[in-house]
Amino acid sequence: MNSLEILLDVRNLKMYYPVTRGIVFERAKGELKAVDDVSLTINRGEVLGLVGETGSGKSTIGRCILRLQQPTAGEIYFAGRNLLALGGRELRKIRKQLQVIFQDPYSSLNPRMSIGNIVGELLVVHKEVSGKKEYRERVAELFTAVGLDPELFDRYPHELSGGQRQRVGIARALAPRPSFIVCDEPVSALDVSIQAQILNLLMKLKRQHALTYLFIAHDLAVVKHMSDRLAVMYLGRIMELAPKRDLYEHPLHPYTQALLAAVPIPDPLLEAKRAQQPLQGEIPSPVNPPSGCVFHPRCPMAVAECRRVVPELRDMGNGHSVACIRV
Repeated sequence: MNSLEILLDVRNLKMYYPVTRGIVFERAKGELKAVDDVSLTINRGEVLGLVGETGSGKSTIGRCILRLQQPTAGEIYFAGRNLLALGGRELRKIRKQLQVIFQDPYSSLNPRMSIGNIVGELLVVHKEVSGKKEYRERVAELFTAVGLDPELFDRYPHELSGGQRQRVGIARALAPRPSFIVCDEPVSALDVSIQAQILNLLMKLKRQHALTYLFIAHDLAVVKHMSDRLAVMYLGRIMELAPKRDLYEHPLHPYTQALLAAVPIPDPLLEAKRAQQPLQGEIPSPVNPPSGCVFHPRCPMAVAECRRVVPELRDMGNGHSVACIRV
């Protein structure tokens, strides 16, 4: 991995959804701040893990990067080009470099198409093949690469297991030969016995095809297995960003510490002796987020200043950044 070559640069990204009331005459009631001023970079060839509770804005960042949603504000640079300034032919041309693996391997596949044509559709759209023979050969190559039997070409999604369907989704993402893939909780809908197989497959494909991943998940054990660096999100903001080893061994933000403390230890004796750090209360609504630090209502270290000051993501050295005035 070349740590000096930045492939993706997200700057001050915001994604606000209008909240309205009324059926006939909708009136603005407020804004839901799904992503609130997020900045991060991903180096070519690395895996950045993005973790946090449900509703923290992880998947929204992925959708904005892919231009599936138009963000409220901010800039997204991919290989030096501002994705938000592109349109029409330019956007279609660069889109083949940006692909996604969705969370649900069933709802993300067209039930009326055979899995061979689901994968092959991208080959046609991006003009990767010419002729039916090359089309079938390329789909067979992609099937083999993800561990599927090419004889399954004419099967439909409902005829496959969950693990097989996710392999179809991975093959589809690989079809246009991308350099960057958003993995949006790709194993959370799968049986535990299948999860390790899919994770190992993703790592194998990363090495073979020199891929870069944004790996979104809420399972810290899964992210630890996959990532080079981790970003921890809470209520639309990044709380901590650090190399994997540093974050797991020396977490600085109280929220990160609480997340790691909640990960079960396989040894029941050690688990029984471990000090518990349960978070108090529920995650606030992004429609009406707390003032100051958004984590202060649940933070065991909070002081009066935390209610007023919005903490910036400060560099603590060695690539470790944290958004907390108490650290």
